Amino acid sequence: VMKLNPQQAPLYGDSVITVQLTEEDKVEDDVVFYLVFTGSTVRHCTSTRKIDPGSLETISPGHDCCETVKVALCASREGHSVLVVAEESFQFVQDEAYDAAQFLATCAGNQQVLNFTRFLNRSGPPAADVDFLDEKVSLAFRHLKLPAEWNVLGADQSLTENIPRETLMHFAVRLGLLRLTWFLLQQPGGRGALSIHNSQGATPVSLALERGYQKLHRLLTEEEAREPESWSTLSHTVHSGDYSVKHHRGLDVYMLTAE
Repeated sequence: VMKLNPQQAPLYGDSVITVQLTEEDKVEDDVVFYLVFTGSTVRHCTSTRKIDPGSLETISPGHDCCETVKVALCASREGHSVLVVAEESFQFVQDEAYDAAQFLATCAGNQQVLNFTRFLNRSGPPAADVDFLDEKVSLAFRHLKLPAEWNVLGADQSLTENIPRETLMHFAVRLGLLRLTWFLLQQPGGRGALSIHNSQGATPVSLALERGYQKLHRLLTEEEAREPESWSTLSHTVHSGDYSVKHHRGLDVYMLTAE
């Protein structure tokens, strides 16, 4: 039996999983270990890296639904066939960050909700929490299957530019969420949101200035602003038909996903 730690991951994946090997599985250096995750409609195969003789590390894949999947630890050696060494179950769950991303995506044009987020922000979370929140919600947002007509400004595009209103961009900037701001900038309506004033006459750009968020202000105003460092910048994904391959440069782990 192998031990997976943790035994679950959020739907959007991208968290580190440690695999504890049993005594008899601690083998020579020329053995390569893989994990195969088998879900009801999607399978993933991830490479691993050795931390020490008894443990491996990999990145959890993003999955298509909340369910318990089977994980097989496979060992391969040159000149030998691939062996399934151990099996364990693993759960994909919808966490708070996923709920939050889904909620925000749904409320893109909803003034009551967006005004409520302003009210909530008066006591602002501490910086470490903001960074954690930013990382997780951005990863979750990337994983959402947003409808083709989705827009940062909400579904009702008939609203003319000059009506004062809150936008998701105001929300992300007010909390200082660098990565979420970057993500929203790449979406339809993202750039347009930058010039929209709220009822206090603030644009996302003026909010960033007023709050002293220099990095964020540069992100919104400089042509060649780069994507903020995050898990998603550390990984590169290539899609081909029903397959995708992802390389996580931080851990040098590869992941193959097949529908």
